[in-house]
Amino acid sequence: MHTAIDKELAELKQKLLTMASHTETSVREAVAALVTRNDDLVAKVKANDDVIDAFEVEIDDLAVHLLAKAPLASDLRSVLVAMKISQNLERIGDEANKIAKRGRDLNREASLKLNVDFSKMADVAAAMLKGALDAFVNHDSAAARAVITQDAEVNAFNKQARAELEQLMMASPDNVHRALNVMIAVKCLERIGDHATNIAEEVVYLCEAQDIRHAKK
Repeated sequence: MHTAIDKELAELKQKLLTMASHTETSVREAVAALVTRNDDLVAKVKANDDVIDAFEVEIDDLAVHLLAKAPLASDLRSVLVAMKISQNLERIGDEANKIAKRGRDLNREASLKLNVDFSKMADVAAAMLKGALDAFVNHDSAAARAVITQDAEVNAFNKQARAELEQLMMASPDNVHRALNVMIAVKCLERIGDHATNIAEEVVYLCEAQDIRHAKK
């Protein structure tokens, strides 16, 4: 009986990793769409978002099927964590789609000159996501905890960007629409960092059976 569950758990993990690959691609392409003003990438991100959504449904269905089999405690944690990671990946896909849409709108207007390094912020958020997923694959709670500490850097980028964009909007009404689009994209990156943190926290729970979601950081 346990062998059958092992096989289905392996299938669940594989689906989750495939979903994660699509999500990482969406984040990269969404940022590239905004930075390089590429409308073709906007369409790719939208199409990929539909794929990510479909994977979430498949993973939830398989997870519910596994839960009905009353698995061992360690297997139960694996199923619950897979569901929660899937939810966070779906939300990251949504944020990537929002970034791409902001990029599409910004492509219709002149570039807005910024001192904030949007690409660097995106690199940190993407690295957090990759680090959290690698920690899941390697069953490495120490690596997951390291990801959690990086969230402060993304939050600092968000705060810095928001302050600069507010200054630009106050300086000229012509900047308002473009600055708001950039502000939304920056906030999306901040949320991607939050979701990567959530995934890392679930990895700690998977490895250590310890819920650290509301622990003081």
